[in-house]
Amino acid sequence: MKILLALFSILMMTTIVQSQQSITLEEIWKDGKFQTKGVPGFKFLKDGKHYTRLEDERINKYDITTGKQVDMLLDITTLKGKSGFNGNLSSYEFSKNEKKLLLRSDRKSIYRRSSEEYVHVYDFVTGSLRSVYEEDKIMNATLSPDASMVAYVWKNDLYYFDTNNGTTLPITSDGSKNAIINGSTDWVYEEEFSIVKAFWWSPDSRKIAYIRFDESDVKEFTMTHHEGGLYPRYETFKYPKVGQENSKVSVHMYNLKSEKIIDAEIGNLDDMYIPRVKWTQDPNTLCVFKMNRHQNHLQLYAVDALSGNSEIMLDEKNKFYIDITNNLTFLKNGREFIWTSEKSGFNHIYLYNMKGEELRAITSGEYDVTNFYGINEERGEIFYQAAELSPMQREIYRVNLSGKRKKNLSKQVGVNSGRFSSTMDYHTMTYSSINTAPVYTVRDRNGKKLRILEENKQIAPLQTENEVQSMEFFSFNTSENVQLNGWMIKPPNFNENNKYPVFMYLYGGPGSQQVMDSWRGTNYWWFQMLAQQGYVVACVDNRGTGARGEEFKKSTYLQLGHKETIDQIEAAKYLGKLNFTDPSRIGIFGWSYGGYMSSLCLLKGNDVFKAAIAVAPVTSWRWYDSIYTERYMRTEEENQKGYAENSPVYFADRLKGNYLLVHGSTDDNVHFQNSMEMAGALIKANKQYDTYSYPGRNHGIFGDNARLHLYTKMTSFLNEKLKKGGRDNDGSSSINRP
Repeated sequence: MKILLALFSILMMTTIVQSQQSITLEEIWKDGKFQTKGVPGFKFLKDGKHYTRLEDERINKYDITTGKQVDMLLDITTLKGKSGFNGNLSSYEFSKNEKKLLLRSDRKSIYRRSSEEYVHVYDFVTGSLRSVYEEDKIMNATLSPDASMVAYVWKNDLYYFDTNNGTTLPITSDGSKNAIINGSTDWVYEEEFSIVKAFWWSPDSRKIAYIRFDESDVKEFTMTHHEGGLYPRYETFKYPKVGQENSKVSVHMYNLKSEKIIDAEIGNLDDMYIPRVKWTQDPNTLCVFKMNRHQNHLQLYAVDALSGNSEIMLDEKNKFYIDITNNLTFLKNGREFIWTSEKSGFNHIYLYNMKGEELRAITSGEYDVTNFYGINEERGEIFYQAAELSPMQREIYRVNLSGKRKKNLSKQVGVNSGRFSSTMDYHTMTYSSINTAPVYTVRDRNGKKLRILEENKQIAPLQTENEVQSMEFFSFNTSENVQLNGWMIKPPNFNENNKYPVFMYLYGGPGSQQVMDSWRGTNYWWFQMLAQQGYVVACVDNRGTGARGEEFKKSTYLQLGHKETIDQIEAAKYLGKLNFTDPSRIGIFGWSYGGYMSSLCLLKGNDVFKAAIAVAPVTSWRWYDSIYTERYMRTEEENQKGYAENSPVYFADRLKGNYLLVHGSTDDNVHFQNSMEMAGALIKANKQYDTYSYPGRNHGIFGDNARLHLYTKMTSFLNEKLKKGGRDNDGSSSINRP
């Protein structure tokens, strides 16, 4: 009988194990089995009640409250072959009056945000289609507010096209590759100030303001493309590194009627940045942001578009640095504007008059406003996102201009974000938590749910079928009495008497966050797969990360990597002291800034970490771009100690554990140079390491199985270098545990 019971128990256990599915890398990175669904792109119309969506080569119009199609605005197939349009539509954009449509086709990416494409204008009234420039792809095509013209950039010069008669006129003529750029930004502005288009139509469509970049003195960087030919292809572009020459910038205003260019007189521009330009409600007054190279002094200039004369309308200084946003909003009354600032120690919303005098703080308190969505001026209502309840959560709020009648529009605990209609009457809300996939709903201005757009119902059954473990939050205090937040995944069939290897993930860069009560994306499934293979997976946000006020975020100023590394080492020690972890088997992984951090952790914490994976890491801040690095570190000449003490390349001789170094060969952002220099330092120190390079891949390392290939290597590296060699409390190896 006992034998029969034993056999039955074994049979039942076998059946249970067989019924439990194990997550595979192919399912994650090749088959897309676990991908969540988003909401297909749509555009709100100016009435605030309708939106459009491109579906099956048709632009359809929908009622936002019901989701019902109310009209078919344009059948793209009827335009194929006309004016050189091939129908391969990339995107579309309505004119302000919604009488014309800008059609972009055959998009070709350049860098992270920039692209070029063929552009056509469709007229809803006449049914006509015009090519803006038939001979070539162009950049940054933008309709004028009255829809009569399209301004664009071609070969670094700025032009405008008359949509009514089809004529084109040049605004500039000195554009030249790797020398002069008119109306577009250089590489470093695109990457670090998040702008590509550097021209702006005036509200009355009679003037165009633009930035001119002279990058003649900026040093060049060359990337090598191995593409199967006898010789590789070389791509050379201007990339200003720390302490080197930046582009010389200036602001100009072109008057379409007089065909004259007026220079904006905003004082000395040597070693200055122009991170934003925006027209006020007055078509003759332009607002220009001017920031010093240290990025701790920002001035907003009100420029007379007729004379070029200017006066300062806002002057803000910071003992650390100032983050640039798109939150400046000029009110229709022409007398006031909305501005966000960290001047109180937390990021909040303020109302100013046009003289730059603060009228009131609209929000206040010991929390950060994390997004400004907009304003309905008729009702005097502002909508924004904040981390008021917890740094790890986000809520959407409505408040009036006086700062009163604040209402939380999102009742679900987690991370809520919104996208609002032009009138702010409706918004799509995206909600997720760390264990709940994104849910998209339509809501009114009071937060009332009107309908569901997407629930991602397929994810919960996949979580059940694959026996995923709940991600749990935790916090601890460091030896410096700093509270740090983290999340953790424990293995299935968790046994607190076992000693599991620990795998840590991090990013850790200024203002970033990984420990949030929101869906973790595709990596979630890889982390769950590793947990199934017997790892405790954890992540901790170090000092310097976001949503905890200015002092916490900027505490790493001038010493990037120093406090962050201390915090991550202490996090590893905290995790290693848990009664179910093996302190001799702790590994860490990060990408980009996270790769920089994982490298530092392995080298400076060589008695704590057994293994580290660094993908596309910065290995010395000397080799990164001027705007990002100097914002946090100033130049090497000014801060030699900060650079010397916090760059992994200088600590290669400390390597004791296992190191996997990965980089894309054509990474235009964090150059392949970083990993080659790190490899050279390791070889000089006679240190063994593993390395993978990805030819033709940029900072993201994707395409043609690259992600599957990379994650296969990382998984095998962890299993070989981190998981092996440890013993569980019962004396058995944990390598084959589920």
